[in-house]
Amino acid sequence: MNATPSEVALGIARTLCIQFEGFSSVPYLCPAGYWTIGYGTVYKPDGSQVTASHPPITKQLALEWLDHELLHNYMPAVLSATPNLLKHPQVLGALTDFAYNLGGARYRASTLARCVRAEQWAQVRAELAKWTRGGGRILPGLVRRRASEAKFFPQN
Repeated sequence: MNATPSEVALGIARTLCIQFEGFSSVPYLCPAGYWTIGYGTVYKPDGSQVTASHPPITKQLALEWLDHELLHNYMPAVLSATPNLLKHPQVLGALTDFAYNLGGARYRASTLARCVRAEQWAQVRAELAKWTRGGGRILPGLVRRRASEAKFFPQN
């Protein structure tokens, strides 16, 4: 049985998030100042926010929460800004990871999204490579993450 475009995109986004977010069974304060758990979860599926006193979670629960966030928050945000990605599920997956990392609102407002809508893939790569800073400096982890996402874009 062939995977649907959403399943393909989810698989890619999930793999990238797991690789770059890492797992923590206990809450930690992320660089943006939010209490986070699992694979970067800030808001649980019930809508409540993770707190410093949240009990430890398992990897299985963290994966369930990650999938929920990707499918219900981040993939829809990417598709609302760039509906043409329904025909490019691999790109949708990579950009769902991007939105998970930086937020759906930042993606929607970006030149990156404008270039994706126009399917200007060389320009998309150039725009994506600009999103590598944190705290005013280039972060090697973000450089690697953006390079990994770019591997899913068409070559032309």
